Amino acid sequence: MAVRKMTFSVSEAVAVQFLACVPSRERSRFVSEALVARLSERDADLIRACDVANQELDVLEIEQEFDRLPDAAAEPWK
Repeated sequence: MAVRKMTFSVSEAVAVQFLACVPSRERSRFVSEALVARLSERDADLIRACDVANQELDVLEIEQEFDRLPDAAAEPWK
């Protein structure tokens, strides 16, 4: 697995708590796992938002209008 070194800024309070709670040899893994968890949460939030939007009548009507449009790829280019 490729690894990339990155630099981040955090508040002093977060830094103090992080340094006190996470042993030095585990810090990179801890941050990596925290990022993966937070990014997964964002993905799940986006999926839920799309599901909600797709249930809206206005969105369904727009989709039906698009479905009635002819397929542009089927038209020959002149």
